[in-house]
Amino acid sequence: MKNIFFWVVIAAVSFLPVSVGAFPPDNKTWTDCAKCHKLERPEAEKIVKKFVKGGRLIDIQSAPLKGFWMLEVERKGRRGGILVDFSKSFVVGQMAPIRPQERKVDFSRIPLSDAVVLGQKNAKRKVAVFTDPDCPFCRRLHKELKKIVAKRSDIAFYLMLFPLDIHKDAYKKAQAILCEKSLSLADDAFAGKSVPEPKCGNAAVERNKALAKSLDISGTPAIIKDQGVLISGYLEADELIEWIDGK
Repeated sequence: MKNIFFWVVIAAVSFLPVSVGAFPPDNKTWTDCAKCHKLERPEAEKIVKKFVKGGRLIDIQSAPLKGFWMLEVERKGRRGGILVDFSKSFVVGQMAPIRPQERKVDFSRIPLSDAVVLGQKNAKRKVAVFTDPDCPFCRRLHKELKKIVAKRSDIAFYLMLFPLDIHKDAYKKAQAILCEKSLSLADDAFAGKSVPEPKCGNAAVERNKALAKSLDISGTPAIIKDQGVLISGYLEADELIEWIDGK
């Protein structure tokens, strides 16, 4: 995640004892792990207070590294992240991927009819974005997507609204946006503005959530280009264009 400052938490406690509960034995346990482990905001704030002097908790995210949460923290005007394992006994500072993780996905499995389109519908390149209106990195990414479609008419982004459980207001926002398939409502939501109550049921949101689970997507943003490649995380406009155009 370019331009995100990851500081040293506290050198002496950057690596606390690891509980075996943080490293389950098989893939099924990894998949189901998040269902059994919760990190509530008051508890996360205590962790930040203990390990990041003067830091303020911004958000709790599922980390790209399975078995961990990422706490987005602000200190002295700078933002960064620390990782906390599911057993809450292991804290990691100064950790950031060189570039977002990448893996193969069958793009044909994504029903674009459940998306809000940002860009021209007849654009040659189609990119699906699993995104949450209350996710800070998604909000930043939304601004970058708008920059791209302003100068590249051949790229369209299909916003797959995927509200995370840790964002209590995101579900209704996603529902309201999908009810009207409204880009203007999406723009308002990602800008932190209020959106009206949903005018329809929640079927589209539930389909998106089920789809994300089937694709093993547990966090946002997750970006999938039509060549069938997925990356997790935030990229700036120029980097994202380079990735989309690459093979």
